Amino acid sequence: MITYRDARTIDGPELAAMARRSFTETFGTLYPQSDLAAFLDQAFGANGLPSQLSDPDFAIRLALAAKENGGEEIIGFVKMGPVTFPGEWRPDAIELYQFYVLGAWHGEGVAQQLMAWSLEHARSHGAREIILSVYVDNHRAHRFYEKYGFEDIGRIAFRVGETVDDDNLMRLLL
Repeated sequence: MITYRDARTIDGPELAAMARRSFTETFGTLYPQSDLAAFLDQAFGANGLPSQLSDPDFAIRLALAAKENGGEEIIGFVKMGPVTFPGEWRPDAIELYQFYVLGAWHGEGVAQQLMAWSLEHARSHGAREIILSVYVDNHRAHRFYEKYGFEDIGRIAFRVGETVDDDNLMRLLL
């Protein structure tokens, strides 16, 4: 059984571990180990994702699956907040920062539920557009976002340690 709820500060360590695992399973082979480690520490260390759980500028929704021995584990999440990409953005824009679902849960409807929450969250907070970036060669993610009406609007550099990748900027007008 899968349940969904807003993240709480206490979720920080487990959420960070899940995010590290998801990023590594998706992109881990693309980078030298030192670059991957530097990125994971920056993005998901104490000053990264866990610190944003108590920041009112960010909203994080979790997908949790029941464990066989009781309790739940985080299997996916989405994070939204103010747009931080360089450039001029509408004041009613919101950024979809991270959208992660563990590979074992792909095809189980988790991503669709998290996207439904993202769209509702954006609309209920007065957003008129959602901005995100996605790795240029992450074709699965591109297809997913395009299915919801996101369109490519440019490119942006994305740094993983010393490695600089190209990401596509995408926008959805609400």
